[in-house]
Amino acid sequence: MKTKSFLEAADVKAILQAAEAEAVANKWAVAIAVVDDGGHLLGFQRLDGTPAVSAHIAQSKANTSALGCRESKVYEDVINQGRTSFLSAPAISGLLEGGVPIMKDGMCIGAVGVSGVKSNEDAQIAKAGIAALKLS
Repeated sequence: MKTKSFLEAADVKAILQAAEAEAVANKWAVAIAVVDDGGHLLGFQRLDGTPAVSAHIAQSKANTSALGCRESKVYEDVINQGRTSFLSAPAISGLLEGGVPIMKDGMCIGAVGVSGVKSNEDAQIAKAGIAALKLS
């Protein structure tokens, strides 16, 4: 049996603070969601001026990334390359770039999802948040 790491409250706070700092530095209004490895919400921040729909999208991106243990962009690329039947996959709906898994010792321990700006910028913010954990 293996031992698995998990996100603690202090980790979630550090991720949210670093992600928010990245967004603010770029003057981007976004929603930021942090989930555990099962896609369950652990922390959330919606910056001033962020559209309400971004709150739903950020959580969906994080959920998809955590359940799949990969960036949500992978799914967006699959669909854009013509495999539209993937849209029927159960339990995932955040099929846009901006969900990034949190990996430790080769295992997914959670994910960060961001929504509100261009998808690659959403991913940039998510990665800035995860970098606060200094996992690599």
